[in-house]
Amino acid sequence: MQAWILPYPSPIGQRPLRRVELPEPVPGPSEVLVRVSACGICRTDLHVVEGELAVRRPNIVPGHQVVGTVTALGSGDTAGLQTGQRVGVAWLHHTCGRCRFCWQGRENLCEAAEFTGWTVPGGYAGALIADAKFVYPIPEGYTDTLAAPLLCAGIIGYRCLRLCGLEGRWKGARLGIYGFGAAGHIAIQIARSRGAEVYVCTRDHEHHQALAEELGAAWVGGAAAEPPHKLDAALMFAPAGELVPPALAALDRGGVLVLGGIHMSPIPTLNYDWLYGERVVRSVANNTRADGREFLQEAAAAGVHTRVREFGFDEANQALLTLKQDGIAGAGVLRAPGA
Repeated sequence: MQAWILPYPSPIGQRPLRRVELPEPVPGPSEVLVRVSACGICRTDLHVVEGELAVRRPNIVPGHQVVGTVTALGSGDTAGLQTGQRVGVAWLHHTCGRCRFCWQGRENLCEAAEFTGWTVPGGYAGALIADAKFVYPIPEGYTDTLAAPLLCAGIIGYRCLRLCGLEGRWKGARLGIYGFGAAGHIAIQIARSRGAEVYVCTRDHEHHQALAEELGAAWVGGAAAEPPHKLDAALMFAPAGELVPPALAALDRGGVLVLGGIHMSPIPTLNYDWLYGERVVRSVANNTRADGREFLQEAAAAGVHTRVREFGFDEANQALLTLKQDGIAGAGVLRAPGA
């Protein structure tokens, strides 16, 4: 099968991904083989390719927002999946089920977790292996391409919303979003469907700011701009540590700033005044399967729609370069080989 591998991390401008022919994988116990239809392009892929995330597996196949069809079942418990079924494969590939975090219902913090496209081969390929218990049914009404960004950008944005402290008081709440790419353009739709006003801070008027306005932001400004009102909570999807101080300064008392990325540039020294008043800064790490299932249900019910730019399978390096250059409004998606 055709696949893109990463022989060694390098700046994406050097086009480090290499297209190769690999043997088609065979599912083991409790695994399924998924024929890839589309794979979303995520900033985490860029962190893997450029080495901002440590190498965990040589010659890794990136990609963890996969939509495809089950074409083979391994032995044992395959969670009731059937061949021909359309499924989604996300970042969290497998957890141990035995560590204290798994026992506490916090499998996103599992000490032995495996991750699609980082520690196990991902979706920049014709097919991949998935743990049957960690795949998701795709809601009706989404094409494969439009569904792909839901599998990470959507799920992680949803977990950020879950942890931002607005449960039970969404109506009329003021939510900030810093960085308006794939995750931001989905999170705003969920937040607005719950009744929140959304204030977006992001660069690049041509792409991201215009899309935020189109999706109903109450206000849109530059990446470090001061919103016109104090915020009850804020989500930060931009991997830019220098934006943490202005985001904290924009929070009202008791507000929560949720950092949604897996990697971020250094955060400058913080003034205690920005934290005083019971303001909170917290990170999001991965997701639980419950996050994924609940998000996909709510997204379908709320009519969430993704804005997608498609790339041919032979454009994997160019797609990631375009992402790094902020050249994608919404989400990028890599089509399957031959599509």
